[in-house]
Amino acid sequence: MEPWDLSCPDWERKLLAGESLIPANLPLDRDLVATAQGIFTKLRIPDVPGTPRLADVAGQWILDIVAVLFGSLDRATQVRMVRGLFLLVPKKNAKTTYSAALMLTALLMNKRPAARLLMTGPSQEISDLAFSQAAGMIKLDDEGFLPKRLKVRDHLSQIEDLKTGATLKIKTFDEDIVTGGVITAALLDEIHLLGKRARAAAIIQQLRGGMVSVPESFLAMITTQSFEPPAGVFKSELQVARAIRDGKARVDTLPVLYEFPERLQKDAGFWSNPKNWHLVTPNVDRSIRIGRLQLDFEEAKLKGPAEVQLFASQHLNVEIGLGLHTDRWAGAEHWERSADQAISFEALLERSEVIVFGIDGGGLDDLLGFSALGRCRTTKKILSWSKAWAHKTALKRRQDIAPRLLDFEADGDLELVSRIDEAYVGAAQLVERALIAGLLDRVCVDRAGVAGIVTALKAVGVPEDLIEGVHQGWQLSGSIKDTEGALSDGRLVHADQPLMDWCVSNAKATSNGNAISITKQHAGTGKIDPLVALFVAMSRMRLEPMPASAGSIYDDETAYTEAFGEAAPAAAQLERWDPAVLADIRHPAFAEHKRRFETWQLQQED
Repeated sequence: MEPWDLSCPDWERKLLAGESLIPANLPLDRDLVATAQGIFTKLRIPDVPGTPRLADVAGQWILDIVAVLFGSLDRATQVRMVRGLFLLVPKKNAKTTYSAALMLTALLMNKRPAARLLMTGPSQEISDLAFSQAAGMIKLDDEGFLPKRLKVRDHLSQIEDLKTGATLKIKTFDEDIVTGGVITAALLDEIHLLGKRARAAAIIQQLRGGMVSVPESFLAMITTQSFEPPAGVFKSELQVARAIRDGKARVDTLPVLYEFPERLQKDAGFWSNPKNWHLVTPNVDRSIRIGRLQLDFEEAKLKGPAEVQLFASQHLNVEIGLGLHTDRWAGAEHWERSADQAISFEALLERSEVIVFGIDGGGLDDLLGFSALGRCRTTKKILSWSKAWAHKTALKRRQDIAPRLLDFEADGDLELVSRIDEAYVGAAQLVERALIAGLLDRVCVDRAGVAGIVTALKAVGVPEDLIEGVHQGWQLSGSIKDTEGALSDGRLVHADQPLMDWCVSNAKATSNGNAISITKQHAGTGKIDPLVALFVAMSRMRLEPMPASAGSIYDDETAYTEAFGEAAPAAAQLERWDPAVLADIRHPAFAEHKRRFETWQLQQED
């Protein structure tokens, strides 16, 4: 069957107009909708004074979701046309209560004998709260029907349907959720907290795979935005949901995303205005009031930028770009607005008159940080592009950041290697490209760094006197300050790379007198090596190196042909090249072609 179109391409207009984000005119089974909503609305909320029924306090927005999820079942084929839900909704919108009610509705609507239903929370505290909500709803049934049909087993955190033998298990998310049989329906709460778990994506994939044989199954994900830049399984699921919503993909998951458009998320004047908060607070004046949020926001502002961003992410679903903690590096304040999507390594080679490199390396569980700074020949702005390499053992040693490293690998900004010397070779090959183009000024490396980097650079023809050792720590203070200044006044622009956003968010500034040094905000987890590599490169660029005086041999087609001919160069042709160039072994074009000529000679001898 053709999947339903669950897109909502005009969602921005609907959100700003306060309209429903559910696609209109879906061919729902109205009898099933009435049954599901009837069950859902009869349930009582156990932890609210007066234990009101959901019929009296639930928002229409959640009733619309219930309608689509249960009304999309084709009773003739028992195929559910909407087999997924991704709901992004801020805190205090009765998310856990509604989730418990939704799964009780699923248990009572289920017709499959001995079916297994599952609800998970990322922590024991959250799963215990969900179970207590579900158990309380059963106990408070007005008609006394639910306590007779549903058996609550507190010691197992399980609810059994005595009529069908089906069970609803409410537990903490772990690998055990995919053992013991196929799941008919599952709800995963707060998946943004699973972004740090290396195995989360694989577990969810197994969960989905098992559901293939159950045509009426569904998998719901209900979450707030992450208080860190999205990573791992949360990032990938969020991307899919946005693609469905925007009409870029047709998948059988219902996306309901209470978030401001990206341009407004970047507009602090808009999202920080309480007049706009109701747009992403669907349960406003029910479980939450704007006045209460205002008080929390004022308190967050008194505590500093980190608390403001935490508030924005959790209560307004504003996606975090940079974690601005109180002792952050000053340049972080200007980092996001200095991004330029047009910058790539290739663009750096095409636009620069001179390039310097910075390399910062650590141990097997650290990153090899690499930064290329080019000065634009027309605007004279400093263009920055970065990369990192990581040994594969880092995925095991640093499992808390493994999902992020895999994300950066998918972006193309990080490379995982089996041998650390592969990282050195990879960095050297990038330097070689600038060498060939006649743009290389210096390669700056940590004086206490690994000798393997220098060996790899020499192997591609970089002269030793173009490899410069740079002290780190407080001795990079001038470079750090110059980088801050260049970002603030627009002289430095960088490639739009999540890898570097993360490194900047991890950077902690410490002062000793007038000197500044940059360290990791969290030891062992947040990496900053590529950012340090940028500072190392800036230690040379701040001296305003001159462009290569002779330029690149590729800039003059006639000179290239005269010097090397159209075929492999001969010794006589090399000797006809400008004597001044021959005398300066540092000339990048000559060094490269000399290396190529020597390689050609060896091939001829073989």
